[in-house]
Amino acid sequence: MERDELAAWLRLTLTPGVGNVTARQLLGAFGLPQAIFDQSASALQQVVSQTQLQALLALPAELDALTHTTWEWMQRDTPDGVRHQVTTLGDPHYPQALLNLDDPPLVLYLLGSAEFLQKPTLAHTEKAQHASEIIATTWQVDTDSCLAVVGSRNPTPQGAANARLFAKSLVQSGLTVVSGLALGIDGSAHEGALESASAEHPAVTIAVVGTGLDRVYPKAHRDLAHRIARQGLLVSEYPLGTPPLTNNFPKRNRLIAGLAQGTLVVEAALKSGSLITARLTTDQGKDVFAIPGSIHAAQSRGCHALIKQGAKLVESAQDVLEELKWPGLTSFESEKIAATADTVSAEGLFSQEPGLLEALGFDPVGLEALQARTGLDTAQLQADLMRLELYGQVARLPGGLFQRLAD
Repeated sequence: MERDELAAWLRLTLTPGVGNVTARQLLGAFGLPQAIFDQSASALQQVVSQTQLQALLALPAELDALTHTTWEWMQRDTPDGVRHQVTTLGDPHYPQALLNLDDPPLVLYLLGSAEFLQKPTLAHTEKAQHASEIIATTWQVDTDSCLAVVGSRNPTPQGAANARLFAKSLVQSGLTVVSGLALGIDGSAHEGALESASAEHPAVTIAVVGTGLDRVYPKAHRDLAHRIARQGLLVSEYPLGTPPLTNNFPKRNRLIAGLAQGTLVVEAALKSGSLITARLTTDQGKDVFAIPGSIHAAQSRGCHALIKQGAKLVESAQDVLEELKWPGLTSFESEKIAATADTVSAEGLFSQEPGLLEALGFDPVGLEALQARTGLDTAQLQADLMRLELYGQVARLPGGLFQRLAD
């Protein structure tokens, strides 16, 4: 990509009133952005409104600065192999799955590992005075081997653990996990995927974000974002410098759905943004999977609603793989067996009443209810719960509630 070509694409994205749909119409009528801006006013008016025409004829005030910043950013590969690239709707390597969207992004910003991003090559052309004036970019994402994993920003401890274990097992089976880098389920899914990175499968997760790639949101995920850049890929349709604007996050969900062959919803409230991703997945003709949870947990109601609407109920990563007819094997079942053995040991160690974990069940429960179920006095019960919490078998929830983590 030449610098002038980059500037033309950025100018098109910066033109007020010209969104992805109108821009695609212009590209269809006139070709690449440079050709669009070479057209006469009368020619452009055959495609756009008068207001849009005036915007197209004006040069955006921030164009020069953004072009310079983006061009410099594209050449800023790091010693640990993290690469910076920009791809456009006119790039032959642009993902076909995103081309099928009603409004595919005109420009995608990419930050990630060599497994996803081929090393940029410098070349001379008749126009170029120096090799650095041109950057050829390619990126490789097989969307048929990607699965989106999304869910609540405020998950239960069990939900966060499920997201991590499912993602870990899916990656071990050869899939790449796509999520949104948000707090909660998204972060746990990325973490689980990264835990399974190996020499055979070093690029394990894709994070689609709602800011410019020179920013990390939320800030708590700064380290996670850096690890994803080294072992996966970060994707944004927003120019460098874009802050975390509220409207950007629901919009980016169409890309999460678009880059995967299906979506797994781990936990979600009825008004969760994850349900937007699930709906977009269905609209794209892809599979939606949902993990059921407690009928008393608000974070499970969205998943239950999806299941009622036809989403596939899954209890293990193997259920997902079977539905996808995926050839890879998963270690999820062996992990469940190991966890069950640990639970038995914990029960024998930490209570004179071996039925404490059974008394907890898997729904959130208060101390008084546990006393009624077990007959233990308050001091003994609190001591046992604290030890089980330290052992990783029980989680303490807000409101004085406790929840057993899955075996």
